[in-house]
Amino acid sequence: MFESKEVYQLSQSKKMMVFVLSMSLYGLATLFTELIPSIHLGVIEFSVEYFAFIPLTLAILFDPFSAAIGAATGEVVFSEIMLGQFSGLSEVEKFILFSLGIYVAGMLVKNPLNKRQVAVASITGIAIHQILGAVVDILKVVLAVEDFEVVTGLPQSVVFVELFSALNDILFSGILFCVLPTLYLVPRLYGKIEPLLGVRKRTPQLRPTIKEVMTGKFLILSALLMAIATTMELASTVGVELISFEASWAESILAYAVGILVALAIVLFLVVKLKENNKLREEEA
Repeated sequence: MFESKEVYQLSQSKKMMVFVLSMSLYGLATLFTELIPSIHLGVIEFSVEYFAFIPLTLAILFDPFSAAIGAATGEVVFSEIMLGQFSGLSEVEKFILFSLGIYVAGMLVKNPLNKRQVAVASITGIAIHQILGAVVDILKVVLAVEDFEVVTGLPQSVVFVELFSALNDILFSGILFCVLPTLYLVPRLYGKIEPLLGVRKRTPQLRPTIKEVMTGKFLILSALLMAIATTMELASTVGVELISFEASWAESILAYAVGILVALAIVLFLVVKLKENNKLREEEA
């Protein structure tokens, strides 16, 4: 009988594969989401916040930490740096909160064939990112480092406005572009994509229980990361920037084209490499 921790003992090369795969695929997806316009219906805004089903699927099927960090890195590299802009310390908050949400979602699923578990984990991961992000925005107003912009038609309460916005993103982008695609992909890829990386399936016996995931150590670490994310965002809001730039060609058509081509090249390289490795393993067997 295997212990649940064995599933996470991937070699560094395989973790790197998951990291790069998540980074390139999600990075490519973020470039396309940047091009999708928002739709406003009164005070409600419908926009494609992100295609988080990509890192969610990888986190559930492979190593949650590598998939989470890879996706957050991909967003910074492709939708920020490759587009000729970088917001400095404010990127730290998004990086930490998004990584935390994806990681928790990947750890919560014991059986990838159980759609209820996949759905709950996916919406939980998105909710962690959105709600904690709203809390940070609320703190910026409460601590008077940013002015509160009242939304016409909504109560003049920063708590109400920020939580309403987070709920809107969870219910729209979260369900349509995160939960539903993840529900479709995970059961269909489970057991089929793992051999490409040379890893075994993360069976229920090899997965941790919720109690093993939500330990006191993990909660303390999460609180610390939240504090760091909040501090970085507050510092950025008041004008403290270590590295921040915006190129003259920022968000140009050429920048998008180059970013998409680079991401596609990395994805294609990985696919070819994984197929070659799988073929070698079959020949050796």
